[in-house]
Amino acid sequence: MPAPFFPTDRRLKTKIFLLAVVPFLAAIAGIGIGVLHQATLLARTQHTTMQSAYLSSKEIELRHYVDLATSAIAPLYAPQANASEGLPVPADEAARQRAALAVLQKMDFGRDGYFFVYDLHGRSLMHPREPGLVGQDLWNLRDPQGSLTIQQLISAAQQGGGFVRYMWTRPSTGKLAPKLGYVVPLPRWGWMVGTGIYLDDVDSTLARIDERASANIERTMQWLSVIALAGVLVIAIGALVLNVSEHRSADAKLKRLAQQVVESQEQERARLSRELHDGISQMLVSVKLLLESALARFERGETRVSAAEASLATGLSRLSDTLREVRRISHALRPSMLDDLGLAAALDQLARELADQSGIEIAFTQTAPKPRTKAHAAALPDAVNTVLFRIAQEALTNIVRHAHAARAALTLEVAANGVTLSITDNGRGFDVAHALADPRAGIGLRNMRERLESLGGRLDVASQPGHTLVTAWVPIGAAPIAAVPGIPTS
Repeated sequence: MPAPFFPTDRRLKTKIFLLAVVPFLAAIAGIGIGVLHQATLLARTQHTTMQSAYLSSKEIELRHYVDLATSAIAPLYAPQANASEGLPVPADEAARQRAALAVLQKMDFGRDGYFFVYDLHGRSLMHPREPGLVGQDLWNLRDPQGSLTIQQLISAAQQGGGFVRYMWTRPSTGKLAPKLGYVVPLPRWGWMVGTGIYLDDVDSTLARIDERASANIERTMQWLSVIALAGVLVIAIGALVLNVSEHRSADAKLKRLAQQVVESQEQERARLSRELHDGISQMLVSVKLLLESALARFERGETRVSAAEASLATGLSRLSDTLREVRRISHALRPSMLDDLGLAAALDQLARELADQSGIEIAFTQTAPKPRTKAHAAALPDAVNTVLFRIAQEALTNIVRHAHAARAALTLEVAANGVTLSITDNGRGFDVAHALADPRAGIGLRNMRERLESLGGRLDVASQPGHTLVTAWVPIGAAPIAAVPGIPTS
């Protein structure tokens, strides 16, 4: 018997499942937010630290380059201080300046590494990568952001030297790029000497670092998502296993309850049958005898009253019909022969009674492979006797009502391992699958199957036009299912 569906139970299970899943997901989400925040903060800190360290190293490198440049032109810039070195130095100041510019123009460190020289009024004196600028007054030169580039460089040089960030065309690409320049003054000549590095290399390096950090954060969030999904799956599987276990337990309890209900019904039927047979039936017999005695006196008396005799005769006839109906009801509720003589005798009587009432030829046979089987058949458990008798009663009733059959047969076979009851007819047949699937049809078949399942038996049904076979098998050792705890038995 399938377990009933209770919407309240389903809602309760859903709430319990949500109470388990929602806090778990909330915790995972909180962890994810915290990890994302800390990872983002760490990435920003790493970016700032790397940028600062990278720029510091570049600033040291620029200082070193400028120191090399000033050292290279020092004999020309201060010939008296370097006279002891014995180097040939032009006597003319202008010649020394031209020589110094020539030395600086030849010094470079890569395609984009070079030195430049301006006077303190913004005029370009030397630029190896852009010779067209030499001699031009660039005092008012502005970059795309509107900054006065040359004035910023001259201002840093006049303060004793310093670093300046500005935009300048990169020789290797011909495009504007951010640049970090370092300049120093040559006060005696009124010059500014400097060099610089382009920062787009720094930006690309930092961008790659940021990409790796973002990839690490993304992988971390993916792992958290996988953990969350795995956790939800574990909870769902656990809930499913628990639900299946509870469903099976509830189904078993429901089957036990149904068996107890059936047993209670059978006990109540037996009680009513005894009451009808031993109580009402006996009283009706007594009344019938009294009426028959009164009618006999009327008939033997000297004075005959035809009307009274007719009324008594009619009453006796109706009383006889009532007595027969009471006995029929008593027998239908619980045939005494089932308890007194056993299943085989009760089935034989059932077949004869239905054959007389319906006009259908119904035969009963009992197969006994061994001599001890007959004795064993009479000793079958009451539960087995009751179940098989009710199945035979239900099947024969269906044949009488619906099959339009001319013949039917009951066969009882008692073997060492179980009892088999077969019911066949030559009626019009029916669709077994549809009857079992349709909740409005096949109630009798489902009742038969549930009765057998309570004893560990099985029901097989095969039907086609002209032949229907219903086979019920119950193990010999079958006993009623144990009582459900907390449910009283009658």
